[in-house]
Amino acid sequence: MRMSDIIEEFIKELFDEKDDIEIQRNELAEQFNCVPSQINYVISTRFKPSQGYYVESRRGGGGHIRIKKVNNTKSDYIMHIINNIGSEITANEVDILISDFLTYQILEPKEAKLVKVATSDNVLQLAREVKDKVRARILKNMLLNLE
Repeated sequence: MRMSDIIEEFIKELFDEKDDIEIQRNELAEQFNCVPSQINYVISTRFKPSQGYYVESRRGGGGHIRIKKVNNTKSDYIMHIINNIGSEITANEVDILISDFLTYQILEPKEAKLVKVATSDNVLQLAREVKDKVRARILKNMLLNLE
């Protein structure tokens, strides 16, 4: 596992106990023997509103990062994701969403595989400036038609 994956897993395990956690960036970086910017990277890429999280950061004396997990029904969660995807999404961001969908049992493995294939760069052989836009439209449409 990469360091980012390990940090993400650690943070997600903190959610086993509650839906609202507070972490100290520097302390976490020290615990994982990495630079604080690595913690920022994990939080900014893996704990976004489109993935069902709200992040609040406070700087200065004793600053912290608060992450809140959004608990909704499956339909609410899917609509939350659709509304927060925006007009573009990268293949890497889709992979992270699919991983979360599997973790939270939003998608079955077969459905996840279809979403991944339909939104992959292999299928979307388009100009770079439109690829992520088309991918977002495909993903949103697939999610809207899940149920």
